[in-house]
Amino acid sequence: MALICATAAAAEPPRRVVSLNLCTDQLAMMLAAPGQLISVTHLAADPMISVMADQAAGFHINHARAEEIHALSPDLVLAVSWTPRHTVSMLRRLGIEVREMPLAERLEEIPANIAQIGEWLGREDEAEALIAEFEAGLAALAPGNPARPRAVLHYSSNYTSGPGTMAHQILTRAGFANIAEEAGIAGGGTLPMEQIVMLAPELLIQGQRYPGASRAEAVMDHPAMAALREGRSGTISDAEWVCGTPHVLRTLARLAGLHEQITGSE
Repeated sequence: MALICATAAAAEPPRRVVSLNLCTDQLAMMLAAPGQLISVTHLAADPMISVMADQAAGFHINHARAEEIHALSPDLVLAVSWTPRHTVSMLRRLGIEVREMPLAERLEEIPANIAQIGEWLGREDEAEALIAEFEAGLAALAPGNPARPRAVLHYSSNYTSGPGTMAHQILTRAGFANIAEEAGIAGGGTLPMEQIVMLAPELLIQGQRYPGASRAEAVMDHPAMAALREGRSGTISDAEWVCGTPHVLRTLARLAGLHEQITGSE
């Protein structure tokens, strides 16, 4: 009987969950039972990088420091492989359970992360429903026109994303060819403005601008970039695809709309 009771107690869902990463913040907010998630990071409350900033306002905000997390008396802490190792190790030494979610780098990895968070929270049914909704939305956004206009992702300091990144996969899933791949860029890297002009993409997709001014962003205002924008251009919110969550469907839908606009006018 004692063994049965111990097993049942161990199977109970956690009651006080704290998240230490923007991506676990968002998935936990989408899946947790009322009152189960007690704290998310300050990043989750920043509308520049969090698509769920309004929801985050209802939670205690943390800065991923071991001392403040311990003071919250959590029975489960959600982290990722990038969470500072000293924070994770300190919390574990204090007897707090920390579980680390791998960061999704492909659209196909998003359902697995949803399922993982759902399992850890004891919210498997909710996770299954969210996965079904995400997969249906993904299937509905498949481009109907096989044409593949050439596009470039252009951020401050001429940074771009090539094969091996979530951004590249979303761009190509929406029906575009990424000129970063033509330029031989794998992962993230810089693509000189002169090379962008010579490759002559049909679509320029610029990253969002942040408050203040920086020389790194000045390249986005260069006359050559302005000339490319005179054709077709778009701006993508970093908040929508900085994490591998169902919110990436918003970016995919926006890009699919640009694809339809371009291919429909040819």
